Amino acid sequence: MTNAVGTRAEAVAILGGTGLTELEGLRVTGEQLHQTPWGAPSGPVVHGELAGKKVLFMARHGHPHRIPPHQVNYRANLWALKEAGASVVIGVNAVGGIPADMGPATVVVPDQLIDYTWGRGHTFFEGDLEGVTHIDFTFPYTESVRQTLLAAAARRQLPVVDYGVYGATQGPRLETAAEVLRLERDGCHIIGMTGMPEAALAAELELKYACLALVVNWAAGKSEHIITMAEIQAAIDEGMSAVRAVLEESIPALMG
Repeated sequence: MTNAVGTRAEAVAILGGTGLTELEGLRVTGEQLHQTPWGAPSGPVVHGELAGKKVLFMARHGHPHRIPPHQVNYRANLWALKEAGASVVIGVNAVGGIPADMGPATVVVPDQLIDYTWGRGHTFFEGDLEGVTHIDFTFPYTESVRQTLLAAAARRQLPVVDYGVYGATQGPRLETAAEVLRLERDGCHIIGMTGMPEAALAAELELKYACLALVVNWAAGKSEHIITMAEIQAAIDEGMSAVRAVLEESIPALMG
């Protein structure tokens, strides 16, 4: 398999993370719970229209938010979305920010990632195989989709950071200050718990994939105080409207 597919999407799928268990403005036309070879996904695939275009939506952590990041069935989620007709997937992720320009409520469209997760179902290529398959993963995010997201933000005059290395950690706990220093030395700019294996699985299924990240807290040790859920919720409340605006503006362009 490769990550090269056509430029026109059959349907754009949105995987909503923390703060996006429902998609405001989505006109729901139906939903379907898919049974997959990899078990049950986080919930049904919601079919609807956004900005006049066909959109698929799934809450990555379930609705209500109940599945921790290390127990999300990423394989079932991606399989169900492709089966439902998705050719482009936008992963919306809540993350912690490390550098000064990636503070709370900042929207980031990362261009690289480093995987620190373990013990997750991270590939479709296992079991009784006829041969071993290695996908190219040099560029984990589809550049054309990244550029569409960035152009959409520009049209809405929304400030968005156009680069970043996403460090995918195991969770569900947040990181120690020492771990954040290590991640920073490794070159990470944002830290989340759901970016992998989602991106790699999308590539294996030949789905175009990009991440639209909302910074919801300073990473551990990057502020004067400990991280609180109140701080995270405040950043979600402030920044999620920009995420929704980028999605609304992007989808017509992705559909052609």
